[in-house]
Order: sequence, then C-alpha cells, then structure tokens
Amino acid sequence: MDFRGFEMRTGWAAALVALVAISGGCAPLAITAAGIGGSTAVSHVLGGMTYRTFSEPLPKVKGATMTALNRMQIKVEGAQKSGTGEVIKAEASGREIEIELESLTPNTTRMRAVAKNGMVYDSATATEIIIQTETVLVRS
Repeated sequence: MDFRGFEMRTGWAAALVALVAISGGCAPLAITAAGIGGSTAVSHVLGGMTYRTFSEPLPKVKGATMTALNRMQIKVEGAQKSGTGEVIKAEASGREIEIELESLTPNTTRMRAVAKNGMVYDSATATEIIIQTETVLVRS
C-alpha cells in the first residue's frame, strides 16, 4: 500500500493548523501570513491597543486622523493636549475610542488607538482607524 499521498496531505494540514494556532492571537501576523497585508502595516496589537508610527509631523497626522474619523462617521467627542502630544476621544456604536498622538521628533508621530465596547477591546476598529488615517496621509 502506498501512503505517500496521505502523508503529504497530512503534512500540509498539520502545517496549516500550526499556522492558525500560532497566529491566532496576533492579527497582524495572521494578515501577513495570509498575504493580505498590502502596504499598510500596523506595527502591533497589544492588549487591544494598536500602534503605528508615521514619518509625518503631529499636526498632519492629527488632521488625517480627524478626516478618517469623519469619513468613518465616528463621532469625535473632544481632543486635548497631553505631555507629549494630543489625545482624541471619540464614540461609535457604544464603543469608547481613544487615540493618542505622540510627537517623537518634529517629523515623526506615534499613534495609539484603543476601542472598547464595555470591557471588551475591539482591536479591529482600532486597526481600521489607523489604516484609514494612513490612507488619508498617502492621498494628501
């Protein structure tokens, strides 16, 4: 009896299961592994907080963020200065959204986005806000 075909199919199945298990907790890794990451790269997701650093000054990133939130029809509740930048608070469908913009250098800004629905973090929404902000920056 020849088991080579069975062994090959079993090996591919095991590799796929391992990939899913490894990438289950890390959305950016799963997106990259699936080959759908495109040019947009969200630095990482940690405990529901999504980060991205842009090679743009803070005022330009803030403007792009506000445009992105407007396009997404996310209601901005306010913005205030922080020690190293600004914090934008917004709301959408019961989700509390906080976006922190931190000026690392005059031409580099780190963006942190957090979306929470009660006690549950919504990293997909936070990631999409960052992706849409980048889209606005690329078009400007």
